[in-house]
Amino acid sequence: QVQLVDSGGGLMQAGGSLRLSCVASGRTFSGYAMAWFRQAPGKLREFVAAITWSMGGTFYADSVKGRFTISRDKAKNTVYLQMNSLRLEDTAVYYCAAQQAAGIINMKEQYKSWGQGTQVTVSS
Repeated sequence: QVQLVDSGGGLMQAGGSLRLSCVASGRTFSGYAMAWFRQAPGKLREFVAAITWSMGGTFYADSVKGRFTISRDKAKNTVYLQMNSLRLEDTAVYYCAAQQAAGIINMKEQYKSWGQGTQVTVSS
């Protein structure tokens, strides 16, 4: 059974940086897609970024492209989301997700395993 533990959120001023971590356990993740989603108050959960575990291919939402970087450390079974140039609109709970897949997937309905979420708050 896949388990995901998110961490790294916090309060940051606009323009600052944060790095989120997602420690994955329960199986080997070769052949998996890993992703970050976020959900702001009153809004639907939305896709942020995804990476393929084996090859490291990445895909980003337009709203974070050029500011956020997703990566994975196979030795640590950890996925990261480096967030730079943070904006007020990046405030949300961020969730890590994992799903066995042949490539990148960015639809939340396709992910079966989720972390508990970590709060990111950006202030002016």
